[in-house]
Amino acid sequence: MAVLVFAESTDGKFKKTAFEVTSYGKKVAEQLGTNLVVLTVNATDTNSLYTYGAEKILKVSDDALATFNAKIYADVIKQAAANVNAVVVIIDSSSNGLYLAPLVAATLNAGLATNVVALPTSTSPFVVKRKAFSNKAFVNTSINTDIKVIGLAKNSFGLKENQVSGSEESFTPTKLLSGVTSSSIDKTTGKVTIADADIVVSAGRGLKGPENWGMIEELAEVLGAATACSKPVSDLGWRPHGEHVGQTGKPVTSNLYIAVGISGAIQHLAGVNSSKVKVVINTDPEAPFFKAADYGVVGDAFDVVPKFIEKLKEFKAQNS
Repeated sequence: MAVLVFAESTDGKFKKTAFEVTSYGKKVAEQLGTNLVVLTVNATDTNSLYTYGAEKILKVSDDALATFNAKIYADVIKQAAANVNAVVVIIDSSSNGLYLAPLVAATLNAGLATNVVALPTSTSPFVVKRKAFSNKAFVNTSINTDIKVIGLAKNSFGLKENQVSGSEESFTPTKLLSGVTSSSIDKTTGKVTIADADIVVSAGRGLKGPENWGMIEELAEVLGAATACSKPVSDLGWRPHGEHVGQTGKPVTSNLYIAVGISGAIQHLAGVNSSKVKVVINTDPEAPFFKAADYGVVGDAFDVVPKFIEKLKEFKAQNS
């Protein structure tokens, strides 16, 4: 019996979420009185996983897995789960993880709980706390199947160091077949992605046009943040659709979310209200976003943002 975690990597390097699910998996394994096994695919440096509690690492190295394919990856996880007799499988809530979790649950005939934000409150019955109703409420969900699949919400548990001396084992899955193939992949380079960002700087129609996005990109650069936008902005073609955040775009669970010139439509708020701290800059003091914000600045973005950038640069210069 074991707890199995899938630690996602890109170009051989682990994402922050890989360490978070490993941290979470270690604690679940301790609750169940069993061991934690971490599955990696084409990862180069797996030693970092031991820092967060990985007791055994199953390493898969296969060129056929260089491109993410949800169906094939789900089959790999299924085979790994059978190999270690996993009773709980934990997957992150990245864009890939959201595809994977239901497929893994279906192949294992397992119950699935997504958007999980805390350790199980009980292991018999197995009960987990989840976000529900577009992150407006929490629900305690009982999983009654022999195998449980958990989709851990990003930034919900954090990184917990738990150094162990673990072991590694090569794992070779069989019959990696899928009816779906990727014809091309477009990747952004040199930028922090929304999925990996601890800080996100987002802007809306209040910026009046794409020609004014320079200050948003400069603010993001100073903060080491990702840039994002509201749905109307992406619909107008001012910014790529990949930057659209909200209920109908990419969900944001960053530590800091800065919204510039975004009124705060309910669909947008539903996709970003899991962020821990929300800062709003808007000329309209009645904008709905102010009711959801932790901090608000009523003012013209064209005055506020440049001054904000200037002060941040001064602070960094003084503390570098």
